[in-house]
Amino acid sequence: MSLAIIYSRANAGIIAPAVTVEAHISNGLPNFSIVGLPETAVKESRDRVRSALLNSNFEFPARRITINLAPADLPKEGGRFDLPIALGILAASGQLPCKNLDQYEFAGELALSGELRAIHGTLPFAIACGKIKRHLIVPLTNANEAALPQNTPVFPANHLLEVCAHLTGAQAISPYELQSYPATTNQPDINEVRGQSHAKRALEIAAAGGHNLLFIGPPGTGKTMLASRLTSILPSLTHEEAIEAAAIASISHQFNLTQWQKRPFRSPHHTSSSAALVGGSSPPRPGEITLAHHGVLFLDELPEFNRHVLEALREPLEAGSITISRAARTAEFPAQFQLIAAMNPCPCGHLGNPKNECQCSPEKIQRYRARLSAPLLDRIDMHIEVPHLPEGLLTSETLSENSASVRERVTLARHTQLSRHNKINHQLRGKDIEHYCELSSSDKQLMEKAIEKLNLSARAYHSILRVARTIADLAGHEMIITTDLTEALSYRRLDRQLRY
Repeated sequence: MSLAIIYSRANAGIIAPAVTVEAHISNGLPNFSIVGLPETAVKESRDRVRSALLNSNFEFPARRITINLAPADLPKEGGRFDLPIALGILAASGQLPCKNLDQYEFAGELALSGELRAIHGTLPFAIACGKIKRHLIVPLTNANEAALPQNTPVFPANHLLEVCAHLTGAQAISPYELQSYPATTNQPDINEVRGQSHAKRALEIAAAGGHNLLFIGPPGTGKTMLASRLTSILPSLTHEEAIEAAAIASISHQFNLTQWQKRPFRSPHHTSSSAALVGGSSPPRPGEITLAHHGVLFLDELPEFNRHVLEALREPLEAGSITISRAARTAEFPAQFQLIAAMNPCPCGHLGNPKNECQCSPEKIQRYRARLSAPLLDRIDMHIEVPHLPEGLLTSETLSENSASVRERVTLARHTQLSRHNKINHQLRGKDIEHYCELSSSDKQLMEKAIEKLNLSARAYHSILRVARTIADLAGHEMIITTDLTEALSYRRLDRQLRY
């Protein structure tokens, strides 16, 4: 047979669209061409495949070989098509039987010796393959990642000859069994942060409702320590959430099997560009907000970020996703992250510090705070002051509540939210807020006074209601009561212009 069809998949964002690898051998002068919008790495597979076949004691046909990667308008990149191209040539030249090839999908880069090398983006490949009930053959180094979805048989191979022996029935490859890894137990604990009970309480509320949070205070008061311990009090990822986060890490070359069930924690430097933060490049690549999907994005020294970089966060904070558009391609990436930020109260950082007098003029302080736009601050539900610790507290041996006990309350509060409206409180919008965050008549009057005094926007008003609903859930209140609402109002420090 001079025509063979092999199935594989491309890498397009976090999805893996199907690619049909068609191999045709015909008479004519020896030539090897690949069509179907291949990029450089795919074109170079001609030399890798030729050497791999010859070094594996197969015959490389001295005829006209045409490889078509369909659909033709889908860009193809990377070395993942080496294995399907080699098998297509073998099948089209009669060196490999074509029966049962339609039951498999193949991916793998070939060394010149015929050995199989790892590829990136294996997890989305395996998820898509399982949906149409095909078996998957991948390099051994990718096997555990491919087996994570547990929805398709995975056959790992180290060499092209092993794949051919399996397909011919000479020596079958056993389906891969997923290996388990022990959970990491060395997470930082919230009881390591001395004092700051108000900030810890805010962190617990933020974790329970998925709210965005801004810490404001002088240097050295524990803002970064608090932020880095948020993941230790968040509920464990569900299997579906863990798979989604792992798929993003897989396409970004950052997948780690020992960490895949932990919530992501991303902390980009303030010199990061807009493309690094929200995604970009061509073809589109995920940015930090996507890598933090189902986890935490921590922005330290928030006003030091370029303003247009911060403004790019506004849409994904609302939508939970980001669409990257380029001239040739468009990709949508999920971005359901929890934003935790930290900033100093003034450029020198000592405003409100009783031990170091602030040297900043009022105009300088105002310019510093103006780097954060009102629309961005409205999307941060809670603004918390983290002051200097009192004398003696830092050296005190008294330990506060640990992360495990806080996480129990957070998990219970989230279970209440999911049972009530199938989403966490931060995701409530429109009529859901009116229905689930209903206030008494006296509390409505209190909110009206707060709106007038603090000049709150409609978005800030809704943020306060969502935070109050979370406080009520933590306390076990069926309805929001006055103490829940007043506590939520206390977490809007920037609306009071940071008066120290």
